[in-house]
Amino acid sequence: EVQLVESGGGLVQAGGSLRLSCAASGFTFDDYAIAWFRQAPGKEREGVSCISSADRMTYYADSVKGRFTISSDNAKNTVYLQMTSLRPEDTAVYFCAANVGGGSYCTGNYYRSVYDYWGQGTQVSVSS
Repeated sequence: EVQLVESGGGLVQAGGSLRLSCAASGFTFDDYAIAWFRQAPGKEREGVSCISSADRMTYYADSVKGRFTISSDNAKNTVYLQMTSLRPEDTAVYFCAANVGGGSYCTGNYYRSVYDYWGQGTQVSVSS
């Protein structure tokens, strides 16, 4: 059974940093596309970033480019989202989502893809 577990959220002041983790299990961590999404109260879910194992390509939403970095550690079956220069508008529940196997890739439209697996989310709150 594929499982995704997010962690690392919390409360931070504007300008601060957090690192989110998405720990994956239940599949061989060598063929995946894993994306981070976020959803703030009253707003639509927004794609934040994506990374795929096959080509190591990464994609970012314009709103986080230059501030957030996605990476993966295959030895730990974990994808990270390093968030710096946080702003109050980054406040949201952050989710990781995955497609696995079958040559999964991120594309520029990763935020429109249908993902088979989702984590439960982790809250990020940024105070001004």
